[in-house]
Formats: sequence, structure tokens, C-alpha cells
Amino acid sequence: MLKKQTVWLLTMLSLMIVLSVYYMTSPDSEDLAYLNNGQGDSEEAASTDPSDQDGDATEDGTEVDSISNLGENELFTTIRMELNDKRSMTKDRLKDIVASSSSSPEEKDDALKEIDVIEEVSTKETILEKSILDSGEYPDVLVRSEDNKVHVHVRADELSPTEANNIMQLVRDEFDRDMVVDVNFQPASSEEE
Repeated sequence: MLKKQTVWLLTMLSLMIVLSVYYMTSPDSEDLAYLNNGQGDSEEAASTDPSDQDGDATEDGTEVDSISNLGENELFTTIRMELNDKRSMTKDRLKDIVASSSSSPEEKDDALKEIDVIEEVSTKETILEKSILDSGEYPDVLVRSEDNKVHVHVRADELSPTEANNIMQLVRDEFDRDMVVDVNFQPASSEEE
């Protein structure tokens, strides 16, 4: 039986092939997607940690805050998929520890607790995304929790300080009052054209 990761990889590769064929055979060049390298775009951020305005590196070292580098529709989806893959691999590794006969009971207990934490964080992120989408008229929202910081990326033409504060409050209500919250917005105007 194929592993989940293999099935996912084959699905994504199939999707890439279908999209590539579509874009290559598209009669109108204006229908083609393009990558925005971020030149000429200004991006504002409302953050409780001013020293973090330059960008955020994930645990694997990739830069995430330069969110204007991908197409408008695929950016948040791509980040979500990468995050889900990373968490899935971690959970698989932890499940192997639990299933291993050579693991001590303490190691198994720690692994189960860590799996619970991963699932709890993922659930909170999903709840927050839905709450933020419901509280404002945003096309898309991405919430990521890493260590003691929550990153919220909202697709909107602009984000007022009041809206940013409301989002921060929602995050603190769902997670922890002492949690550092970083709120950014991705302009959505090109998506509606």
C-alpha cells in the first residue's frame, strides 16, 4: 500500500502536469499566471514585535514573509501544504516511536503528547482562519504558529490598525495571552481583475 506522502506527491505532480498543459495550450497569453518578484509593491505589517519586520525564517530556513513572490491564488495554499507536509512527517516519525518495541514507555508517552500538541495547534489555526474570514471580508487568511509566535497573513488591499488589533485579539483568545502575534497583509486587488 502506498504511503500518504507518496499519494500526495503523485497527486501534486499530476496537478502540475495538467496545469502546465493548460497554460501552454492557452490561446490567450493574458490568461497565463506570472510570478510577482515584489518590486514596486509595498507591504505593511502590524506586529507586536517591531524587530521582526524584516522577515520570518521557518525552521528549515526558508523565508516566508516575502509573500509577494508567488501567484496570488497559490501562495497561501502552497504554504499550508508545506506546513501540513512538515507536520505529517513529524507525526509519522512520532508514530514510529510509539509503535517501536525498542522505545521506552516515557519516549512513547512524550511522542503521544507531541502528536496531541501538533494536532491541537493545527486545529486552533484552522479555527482562527475561519474566525478571521468570518469577522472581515477577506478573500483568504493564513495562520501559522511556530514556537511562541503566531503569524497571520491576510489577503486584503489594506488592513487598518483596528482590524489588525482585532485579529491579534482573536489569536490571543484562541492561543495564549502572552503569545507574540505578527499580522501582515497581502494586497488582493490583482486577484479581482
